[in-house]
Amino acid sequence: MGASTRASRWAKSPDFAGRPDRVEAIAAQTAIDKINYLDSGQHEVTCRECGTCVLVRKNSYKHTSVQWQDDPDTVCPTFRDTGIAAGTSITPREGCPQLQASIEQAVLDGRITVPD
Repeated sequence: MGASTRASRWAKSPDFAGRPDRVEAIAAQTAIDKINYLDSGQHEVTCRECGTCVLVRKNSYKHTSVQWQDDPDTVCPTFRDTGIAAGTSITPREGCPQLQASIEQAVLDGRITVPD
């Protein structure tokens, strides 16, 4: 039987179809990972300039994760004036300096903790 007539059985990861206990364990670990990496440690920060509220997590002093609750091109003047809405296809790579200053102030005030 040639390679073109065989059904492909390759998969990126096994499906554990015959092991429901393993499927359940993977689903449970995935839920825990989602909480750890996407939900935990997030703090609301409101931009002192425009009032836009975002969720922020500091993984270190240099690494900041920002999760926008709304489209930044519509709620943030910096993104709106330099992003897709302004007719360009690139939003500011460095983000919004006013929001960054608000996040930095939240760290200084102790409203956001930075892991050691």
